[in-house]
Amino acid sequence: MNVPLSDFIGTLPISALTAVSLIGLIVVAFRGKSGKTCFGLSVVGLMACIGISLSTFDLSGAAFNNMVMIGGYASYFETLFLITALLTILLSRPYLEEENADHGEYYVLILFATIGMMLMASGLDLIITFLGLELMSICLYVLAGFFRKRVKSNESALKYFLLGAFATGFFLYGIALVYGASGTTSLKAIADQQASLSTLPMFWIGVGFLVIGFSFKVGAVPFHMWVPDVYEGSPTTVSAFMSTGAKAAGFGAFVLVMLHFLMDGDEKVNSILAIIAAASMILGNIVAISQNNLKRMLAYSSIAHVGYMLIGLAAGNTLGQRGIVYYVTAYTFMNIGAFGVLSVFERQEDKNLTFDDYAGLGFRRPFLAALMSIFMFSLSGIPPFAGFFGKYYIFVSAIQADMTWLAIVGVLTSVVSVYYYLRLVVFMYFREGEVAFTGNVSKLSIVALTAAAIGVIQLGVFPSTVLELTGKLF
Repeated sequence: MNVPLSDFIGTLPISALTAVSLIGLIVVAFRGKSGKTCFGLSVVGLMACIGISLSTFDLSGAAFNNMVMIGGYASYFETLFLITALLTILLSRPYLEEENADHGEYYVLILFATIGMMLMASGLDLIITFLGLELMSICLYVLAGFFRKRVKSNESALKYFLLGAFATGFFLYGIALVYGASGTTSLKAIADQQASLSTLPMFWIGVGFLVIGFSFKVGAVPFHMWVPDVYEGSPTTVSAFMSTGAKAAGFGAFVLVMLHFLMDGDEKVNSILAIIAAASMILGNIVAISQNNLKRMLAYSSIAHVGYMLIGLAAGNTLGQRGIVYYVTAYTFMNIGAFGVLSVFERQEDKNLTFDDYAGLGFRRPFLAALMSIFMFSLSGIPPFAGFFGKYYIFVSAIQADMTWLAIVGVLTSVVSVYYYLRLVVFMYFREGEVAFTGNVSKLSIVALTAAAIGVIQLGVFPSTVLELTGKLF
């Protein structure tokens, strides 16, 4: 088969990261203590891949016989995944050293998971989407149990693997049914047959199974059962990576597959997505109130944020599409920052992970407490931070789609979320604490957390810049 050079250029970000990952794998195989080497290789490789990804943004079209999207939408998400991986790795180095688990395999798994995310957001064929989903998932299963001597870590990995395999079955069966109805797995070919396929029950059953598979990966109700236990038991930096990169990949593929090729504005599917969104917002925010462990609180809050993002998908309009991309970007920075602060102060045996442990932090570590406050304000949707505008665009898209009730549910549940987010701020600044945070904070952690905070503020102060950019993606 004669493959044009433009196909290789358009997919160069994925190819470059694959090369870096394979080099890292070789380093791990032939070098005993490879943590430091793989860390350096990962940082340099990711920065180079970010530059390559940005250079492909102005491209458009598809590569390899219409199986992979290039430029625009794909490049945007690829850049977001690469930044997420870079921030995660910067936070991971001091965290793993503290936990005596700084192994090169960790960084290689992060890189391969990122490749899977990139395939998910650029796949124009359901087989490519499935390959990306499985590559990402398998790496995350291993990362969740990376602290293999801890019972909680083993438990989280096992739960994630078993439930993930179950959800994969739904997703794969959905692909099979869609293929049986259409005779192809190409999204563009399926879209061309939309009029005839819409009358086939087999096709819509397949679409329903795909929705179940995607809903599990993003942690939407009622497919959320794994989220709190997996986030609590996994290494904190892995929880940060799962809650941001994996969710962004899920929504990147969700929007690409469902909104542009399989749904075609079907009201029944939109109504189902609206119900899932409302249930996720209600359950996530209400249960988060009762959590005392901060990782579990952030896990339930992530379920609620999935509900907010699903509003844009249920609305099915242009503002909803752009709002999802904006929200995913903002959520990536504010949640990786929140988990990053936890990773800085966490100690072995899961210490320093409750609200009481953070009492008085504003006086003992004012800079880090200020960063954590920024992330909490943004997650709760307080202006002028990114979280406010993310919710604003999503809610407006629902009103435009005559789903005002869904926007009202979103606003009311956002008010509920203010309680548990600002509760942490109150503990940091208005309570006296007994836990002393000893030791110096790594410069790598400071750099990563500061970058995340700048991203939250930048997106909040200049939201139109990102929104105009997302307008070029659709």
